[in-house]
Amino acid sequence: MLLAECPVRAAIDVIEGKWKPIIVNALKAGTLRYGQLRRETPEATKKVLTAQLRELEHAGIICRKNFEQSEEHLRYSLTAYGRTLVPVLTALAKWGANHKERLGEKPALSRSS
Repeated sequence: MLLAECPVRAAIDVIEGKWKPIIVNALKAGTLRYGQLRRETPEATKKVLTAQLRELEHAGIICRKNFEQSEEHLRYSLTAYGRTLVPVLTALAKWGANHKERLGEKPALSRSS
C-alpha cells in the first residue's frame, strides 16, 4: 500500500502536531475562548497554538467565531465532523494511560481527559 493510500496516514495528517489532540480534547466539553485554550496548553507558544488552531479549522475539525474583532473574543468549538474525533482520541488517551502504567509511570490526571 502506498503511503498516500493509508487511512492511518490520513488520520495522522489531521491530528499530527503536539497540541492538536490536546486542543480537540479541551473543546470536547464545549466552546472555549482563545485565552482558555492558552491555559489548556501552557507550554505551547502563542504562534504554534495559533497555527495549529488554523490547521484544525482548515481541516473542518473546529470552527472559530470572532466577536468584536479582538483576539480576546475569539471562540472555538468542535464542528459536527470534529466531534467524530472525540471517541478516537478518548481511545488513544486510554491506550496512552495503559502504556504509561506498563512502563511504570503514573499517568497524569487531567480535568479534560
